[in-house]
Amino acid sequence: MKDVSTDICVIGGGSGGLSVAAGAVQMGARVVLIEGGRMGGDCLNHGCVPSKALLSAARAARAAGDTPPEARRARYAAAQAHVRDTIAAIAPHDSVERFEGLGVMVMRDYARFTSPRTVEAAGHNITARRFVIATGSSPAIPPVPGLDSVPHLTNETIFDAPDLPAHLLILGAGPIGMEMALAHRRFGARVTVIDGARALSRDDPDAAAVVLAALRAEGVEIIENAAVEKVTGRTGAIELQVAGGTVFHGTHLLIAAGRRPNTERLNLDAAGIRHGPAGIETDARLRTSNRRVHAIGDVAGRGQFTHLAGYHAGVIIRSMLFALAAKARADHIPHVTYTDPELAQIGPTEAEARAQHGPRAEVIRVEMEAIDRARAEGRPEGFIKLIVLKGRPIGATLVGAQAGELIAPICLAISARMTLSALAGTVLPYPTRAEICKRAAGAYFSPKLFDNPVVKRVVRLVQKVVP
Repeated sequence: MKDVSTDICVIGGGSGGLSVAAGAVQMGARVVLIEGGRMGGDCLNHGCVPSKALLSAARAARAAGDTPPEARRARYAAAQAHVRDTIAAIAPHDSVERFEGLGVMVMRDYARFTSPRTVEAAGHNITARRFVIATGSSPAIPPVPGLDSVPHLTNETIFDAPDLPAHLLILGAGPIGMEMALAHRRFGARVTVIDGARALSRDDPDAAAVVLAALRAEGVEIIENAAVEKVTGRTGAIELQVAGGTVFHGTHLLIAAGRRPNTERLNLDAAGIRHGPAGIETDARLRTSNRRVHAIGDVAGRGQFTHLAGYHAGVIIRSMLFALAAKARADHIPHVTYTDPELAQIGPTEAEARAQHGPRAEVIRVEMEAIDRARAEGRPEGFIKLIVLKGRPIGATLVGAQAGELIAPICLAISARMTLSALAGTVLPYPTRAEICKRAAGAYFSPKLFDNPVVKRVVRLVQKVVP
């Protein structure tokens, strides 16, 4: 074993870990980066990048219209090639070569703590002043009888599937399940999604209903509140039996039933790091019970989004490099389900806001059909719910075409703790869909101005007195 001493040891080469490593080394710290899997982590190789590439190709397939089975298979194969090409184009930015060029010592192995200040990897004992655990998460496989002996796909394998499934069964109606359902349906596959609870259960039910209606209109079968009791069969002939005895038949099975934090290889107990099924326990500064160790991203159990991991990286860099007591916020982190229409959320939903703040939380709803650009494009479905507390936006639900893009002004307003008047006073180009955010802000002030007798008396007085 060789001994290595460094300032910062980053465990995990995904979005969060790479951000820490790049930022720290360029500001003068000595950095060791340890990654046993593929550089770029889940987002580049199995998540955000390939899924959006496949959805883009699926959109084009839908625009091309119905085609014979041979053409569908060829189009699906071309889409998978597009996925691989997209990953390959981005991969150099996350590569070993780039980070070694920045001055990072990169070790290709899985790290294992041997003491509170030491990890073992690639034949080295690495001692560091600070450690960062950024190992991400993996697909959670539910304990369904028979599943362990039935071939199934996850987000880590579906983008390598050589052929378009004839009938794809999807276990799990969360964001991953619904995005993959839409993509494969648009390529011509039959798709059945099954969930033991409400589909998109973590989202605003009114917004989820808009998405589900659109998916069903495209031919996706969505079965809700149906717990799977047994799985049998083989590729080409798979059966899912749900509570009540109903059996669903398909050719392929995708498991999209949530994620689990990647902690099993780390030997966390040797480092005195508390952890559980949800991930590693951290304080507001993202420090673990071992104060020399930070945990960020999926493994920290605060959310499973690439942009959240990147944000966490910025927080701990301020702490580790400049000794600033930086704390992680959670109120300004958005997320998007990239179906068609999209569903974007930041802050609490309407139900969560009312539970937290009662009648003090005001909910402003504006329909997308009130926006001229949406009407002109023939895509008027959807709405925004803007959650306001004491004149400041604290949350928003936005469903509709390009909702993930449209929610950006709300994200800025909440992140910067702006008042709603700043949003209402913003001048936006006409006609754009983004006007829905300004329209919602204006709708908050309208009754206070137009239905206020005091305002009307003042206006009448001014008209009489001022020449």
